Amino acid sequence: MYSIALKGYFAIGNHQNRLNAGRCLNVAVCSSIRKPILEYLFATNILKLIKLMPKFDLSIIIVSFNTRHLLADMFESLHAASSKLTIQIIVTDNASSDGSCEFILSNYPEVLLIENTKNVGFGRANNQALPYIEGNYVLLLNTDAFVSPDTLEKTIRYMDKKPRCGVLGVKLKGRNGELQPSCRFFPTPLNVFLNSTGLNQIFRNIQMIDDMQWDHASTRRCDWVPGCYYLVRREVIDQVGLFDSRYFLYYEEVDHCFAVKNAGWETHYYPHTTVVHIGGESAKTEGILTNSGKQLENMQIESELLYFRKNHGLMTAINSVILCILGDAICIFKSLFRGRPKLRAFCYLKHSVLVCRLFARTRLGTKPTR
Repeated sequence: MYSIALKGYFAIGNHQNRLNAGRCLNVAVCSSIRKPILEYLFATNILKLIKLMPKFDLSIIIVSFNTRHLLADMFESLHAASSKLTIQIIVTDNASSDGSCEFILSNYPEVLLIENTKNVGFGRANNQALPYIEGNYVLLLNTDAFVSPDTLEKTIRYMDKKPRCGVLGVKLKGRNGELQPSCRFFPTPLNVFLNSTGLNQIFRNIQMIDDMQWDHASTRRCDWVPGCYYLVRREVIDQVGLFDSRYFLYYEEVDHCFAVKNAGWETHYYPHTTVVHIGGESAKTEGILTNSGKQLENMQIESELLYFRKNHGLMTAINSVILCILGDAICIFKSLFRGRPKLRAFCYLKHSVLVCRLFARTRLGTKPTR
C-alpha cells in the first residue's frame, strides 16, 4: 500500500513561459468560437496528440530510504543543474523512519511524493512512479548521487543527437575523486567466476564486467550502466517498460539494459560530466536490512540467479551455481595454502551453501523469495 502527496511539479524556466502564453491565448479566444474549435480538434484527434506530448524536458525518479541527511544537497545540485530545462521530480519513499517524507513535504512541496508503508525494493519503487511521468526523458537518480551543474543539459543534448541511444550513464566518482565503475558489461557465469577467484589476471582475453584499465575519457557503447544516474529515453520505457519487480535489489539495471539491447537500442557511457556517488547510504541506515551484510549478500545472490535463469535459461543458471561452488573451493584452497585464518575458508563454504539454498528457494531461479 502507498499514498501519494501531490503538491505540484518542479517546473523551471521555459515551462512557466508556456503556461503564461497558454493563459493569454485562453483569454483571447472568446467563448463563442471556443466550442467549435474544440469540436474540430476532437474530431481530428489533435487533442489526443497534445495530451500525449511531453510536458517536461525531463522526469526525475528518486527512490528514498532513510537518507534524509542527503536530500538537501541532492535537491540543491538538481536545482543548479536545471536552470535551462523544465523538470518534474517524483520521489518514492520506501517507508523511511528518519523523517524523510516530512522533510520533503515541508521543504519541497513542488515534488510529487509517493509514500510506501513498507520497503518494496528499488525496482518496484521506481516502477511506481511510471504512471505519473510526463517528461521526454526519464532519469533515475539515487539520493546519494550529486549531479554537476552541466550534467542534465549535457546528457540530454547528447541523447538528442544519438537517436539510437536508449540508456545513458555518466562518469561516476566517489567523494575522494576516485573513479567508480561506470561503463560495464554483462555478467556471465564465467566472468563472475574468474573475477571471484582472481583468475581474470590469467585469462585476460575474457570480457569482464568492469574494465578499469582505460582512462574513461571518451564516449563508448557498453552493455549497462549503474542505476545511480540512469537516463532513459521515454520511447524505450514505452516499448520495454522499466524494471522487473522480481529484483528487490541488485541487477535491475543489468536486466533492463539486456532488454533494451534486445529491443534494438544502445546503451552509452558519457564521460564529459561527472556525478559524485557516495554509495551504500541506504544500506548503512537500516540494521535489519544489512545484518552485517548478510541480507545484502542474499539479495545479490538471488538477483544473480534470477537474471541468469530469465535471460539465459536453466543450463546457464546451473552453470552459475557450479562455477560458484568451484570458485569457493579454489578460494578455500588458496586461503589455507597461504596460512590465513580458517574462519575465512569457512566463509567461502557458507557462501556455497547459501547459493545452493537460494537456488532451491527461488525454484531454480524462477521465483523471488520476497
